[in-house]
Amino acid sequence: MKFDIKEEDMIIKPYKHEGPIYIREQKGFFQRIRRNLGWLLMLTFILIPWIPYKGQQAVLLDVASQKFAIFGLTLLPQDFMILALLFMLGAFALFFVTNWLGRVWCGYTCPQTIWMLMFSWVERRIEGTRNQRIKLDKSAWTLSKWQKKTIKHSAWLIISLFTATSFMAYFIPAKSLYGDMFTLQWSGITSFWVFLFAFCTYGNAGFLREKMCTIACPYSRFQAVMFDKDTLLVTYDSARGESRGPRKRKADPKALDLGDCVDCNLCVEVCPAGIDIRNGLQYECINCGLCIDACDDTMDKFGYQKGLIKYASEKQMAGEQTNPYRLKLVGYGALTVLLMVSMLAWLVQRTPIEVSVLRDRNALYRVNYEGLVENPYTLTIINKTQQLVHYRVAITGLDVAKLQSPQLTAVEPGQMKRIPVTVVADGYDLPSKLNELDFVITADEDSSINTSISSVFYRN
Repeated sequence: MKFDIKEEDMIIKPYKHEGPIYIREQKGFFQRIRRNLGWLLMLTFILIPWIPYKGQQAVLLDVASQKFAIFGLTLLPQDFMILALLFMLGAFALFFVTNWLGRVWCGYTCPQTIWMLMFSWVERRIEGTRNQRIKLDKSAWTLSKWQKKTIKHSAWLIISLFTATSFMAYFIPAKSLYGDMFTLQWSGITSFWVFLFAFCTYGNAGFLREKMCTIACPYSRFQAVMFDKDTLLVTYDSARGESRGPRKRKADPKALDLGDCVDCNLCVEVCPAGIDIRNGLQYECINCGLCIDACDDTMDKFGYQKGLIKYASEKQMAGEQTNPYRLKLVGYGALTVLLMVSMLAWLVQRTPIEVSVLRDRNALYRVNYEGLVENPYTLTIINKTQQLVHYRVAITGLDVAKLQSPQLTAVEPGQMKRIPVTVVADGYDLPSKLNELDFVITADEDSSINTSISSVFYRN
């Protein structure tokens, strides 16, 4: 038996084409959601450093001073636990959403996707539609082409510089950062970081684009581990769409022995990753839904039912019901809620003051010229508020002892101060050689800011 196999039939066709991807502009339900959400996230990112709170910048991550100020809450290196909980919360929330809705984070809220599509929007306004951009890139370098390319890259650079400056406003006070920018007084370190982040934004959103998602981003590689048969993904209904083929709008597909897919290729042309969703689930897919909008538009024009490409689970495509209470989804959700509760509990129990006490290492006690026993201590007070606070120190638990220390101690916001104090008592009045006492530290401006710490008092 002989098989007539042509050489071109032996070539394995790739899932996506090579070379640059020219994204076709698409309107629709999911595009409106992403665009509105993208504008909201960008405005939030830009405006947060400008929000005032009690006369100061509400959010300022001062890395040099090792303190983060967030709406009156000052986080110091001692507060590492809340940062660890925050990162864990973000991870499990991402796992939960991924198991439920696939890579919607990538398609709708990832900064790389938002800036990439914004750069593409600028490109379309300057160079034209998809076909016009392809034709422009293939044409010779004329004056018109130079002008369009120069304007496009200039716009990209301006957006990148503004993005980098907005990002640096989280680490440097926004007013001084922008004031120094307009007066050309940036320091060398500020200029270095701003231009570095601007270069990264320009390169990632303007040139690397989908390669950041398909090659550099590790999430695209391991996200499939969190999928199951109930995960909602962008899916092509091959049973309804095949066999695909072009036809006239009024033609009967059944008479032509064709499915509903008219093979217009629009689902590929609008895809930011350049894949063909009709080839099945691919790790490059970011679940953005642009192909759904494109396909629904085509179905409308041909009078077919929408949903040839849609968000659906593997079970739904097999005619089964999706299980919303599956173990993996409930587990990720429970861990996310548990971490949120842990963060809230930590914040409720947290006091805006931290105190430690250290005894003099040279001597347990000393006897002064009056015959009284003295115990020297060093109190370390950390002011976790954003205002100057005067602290008052007292002792409890040992009535016969007296405290010799300054009446009020001023500590700058976010600063640490060491205060030497001495406790004095008559040795004959003490019940034992080792006596417990508590140091009580109270803010003079607000008595609700207080804490206590235990120590011991020795006598001869």
